[in-house]
Amino acid sequence: MTSTAKAPTLRLERTFAASGHRILAGCDEVGRGALAGPVSVGMVAVDLATVRSLKGVRDSKLLTVTDRNALVPQIKKWSLAWGVGHASAAEIDLHGLTAALRIAGTRAWDQVCQTLRPDVVLLDGNYNWLSPERQGSLFDVDEPAGGEEPGCTAPVHTRIKADMQCLSVAAASVLAKVERDAMMVEFAASNPHYSWEINKGYATGSHRAAIDVHGPTPLHRMSWRLGSKPRPGEPVLEPEDELSIVGG
Repeated sequence: MTSTAKAPTLRLERTFAASGHRILAGCDEVGRGALAGPVSVGMVAVDLATVRSLKGVRDSKLLTVTDRNALVPQIKKWSLAWGVGHASAAEIDLHGLTAALRIAGTRAWDQVCQTLRPDVVLLDGNYNWLSPERQGSLFDVDEPAGGEEPGCTAPVHTRIKADMQCLSVAAASVLAKVERDAMMVEFAASNPHYSWEINKGYATGSHRAAIDVHGPTPLHRMSWRLGSKPRPGEPVLEPEDELSIVGG
C-alpha cells in the first residue's frame, strides 16, 4: 500500500523561518468520519533552523500498517516534541465535531508544551478548528478565570493537503493514526460484533449492518446515523461515498 506519490518535504515549513518563527508544529486529525471511537489529533514540533528530512514518511492513509508502526519511533526521535490528543465519542455527541477536534487538538498541544511551546502551527485543511473560540461578553471580558485562555496560543496557518505535502504534518498524521488504530483494536476485543480491528470504527456496510443487529455501544457516536437505515428526511449515502471516508 506504500504510495509512489511524491514525498512530503519541509519546503513550506521553512518559509515560516523568514517571518521569525523558529519552532513549528505540524498538526493533523484522524477519525473525523468514523461512526465509533474518538477523533484524534497528532502534533509534531520541529526546529526550523536544524530540522532535516525524514525518509519514508507519507500521509498516514498512504502507508501500510507495518510502515506506519515502524515510523513511530523514528518520528518521535526526529521531532523536538510530539503529542496525540483524543476526544471521545461522548464528547463528540456533547460538543459537536468541530469542538471535539479542538478538545483533542488542545490535548495534543498541551503534551507538546510540556517540553516546549511552538511559535507557529501548520494545520491540515482549510479551516482553523484548533484555536480557542473567543466568546465576547457585554463587558468585553472574554478570558476565563486565571487570565490565560486554554488551548493553542500560537498562530495557526491552514493548508489544504498539508498531510500530503508537508513533512511535519504527515508525521503528525502517522502518530495520530497509529495511536487511534491501536485504541480501536483494543476496543474490538470487548466489542467483537463490529470488526473495529478491521474497519477502525469507520462507516463500512458491515459495520452499519452490525449496528442494525446488535445496536450501538457507548463507544458509538450516538448523534450520528449509525445503522443502515437513514433517519426520516436524511439522504442515503451510496456505497462509494461511505468507502471514500474509510481510513481517514
